Amino acid sequence: MNRIKEVLRDKGISQTWLAEKMDKSYPTINEYARNKRQPSLEDLYKIADVLKIDASELLVKTKKENGK
Repeated sequence: MNRIKEVLRDKGISQTWLAEKMDKSYPTINEYARNKRQPSLEDLYKIADVLKIDASELLVKTKKENGK
């Protein structure tokens, strides 16, 4: 799971703009934003670079249960 949609919303950036900057189609970026498809690590880092954030900010944090 990723937080692309939330980060774009918080920054006031459209999926269309990101698609243009990434040289990707709008449907691809939309699938990333809706978590229907996950970006490759390379694309995740490129998205972070375009948005000027750390790649970890695009990831959903998971909780560790029982110290595992």
